[in-house]
Amino acid sequence: MKQLDIPVEGGTLRALRFGDGERIIVAAHGITASAMGFGAVARALPDGWSLISLDLRGRGESNALPGPFGINQHARDICAVAAAVGAGKVVLTGQSMGAYAALRAAVTQPELFERVVLIDGGLPLPVPPGLDPDVVLEATVGPAVARLSQTFPTEESYVDFFKVHPALADSWSDDIEAYVRYDIAGEPGAFRSKVNPVAVRQDGRDLFLEAASYGEDLMRLQIPALLLYAPRGMLGQEGGLMAQPVVEHWAATAPLLSVELVPDSNHYTILMTDAAAAILAERLTSAGG
Repeated sequence: MKQLDIPVEGGTLRALRFGDGERIIVAAHGITASAMGFGAVARALPDGWSLISLDLRGRGESNALPGPFGINQHARDICAVAAAVGAGKVVLTGQSMGAYAALRAAVTQPELFERVVLIDGGLPLPVPPGLDPDVVLEATVGPAVARLSQTFPTEESYVDFFKVHPALADSWSDDIEAYVRYDIAGEPGAFRSKVNPVAVRQDGRDLFLEAASYGEDLMRLQIPALLLYAPRGMLGQEGGLMAQPVVEHWAATAPLLSVELVPDSNHYTILMTDAAAAILAERLTSAGG
């Protein structure tokens, strides 16, 4: 793994490069995640491929990058990275919030990308009319957001917090632990997440207030797109973040979108467990993906 610092608006964006192959995948993570979330996928890639995983603005080692935040800014950052690292078109992927940013990037500058793979995200999230988006955000990603205001006495106590997470406890692995440890900031007695909560709030509001725009993006796609989605949600519960009726609607409506269920996965394990990561790696590197 090699660290990269890539110039973007307002400073430099940290990225992690896994592998040294000439074929490039650029990857964007979820709303409170980091570049380390793609470690299992990177390990499953065939020879000849590299994965460049981003610490999006406000997360990981890009947490000091200033705003504005929001999906449009993340899309601009993704395009800047693709232009900097790609010798020709790259494959683009994103998970959860990163899928929305990847979709927007693919529509904004399609000439940079060969295809885009959306991982449990990218479809418009239904919001009941008149409902405060902050209420929806709290109901959807509340536990993840709440973590950002907590402090922990030791690094081990921060790791232990994740070990009992209902979506992760039964699938705990070295990959998940490395992902958690990468997120730790602070000092003894006051360890915390590296994630900037201001970025999360602004990005989360974008996901709901601008929901209709992602449907427009799906219809404007000029490159092939694949949605890989999980049957279980953010707490490991039955019923995924990408609701089946919504998946079926967009599969039938967006001309360049195809969809595939990744079995036995939830919103997190679709990315960070070996069986699911192997499927993702195959789809990312397959011309039909």
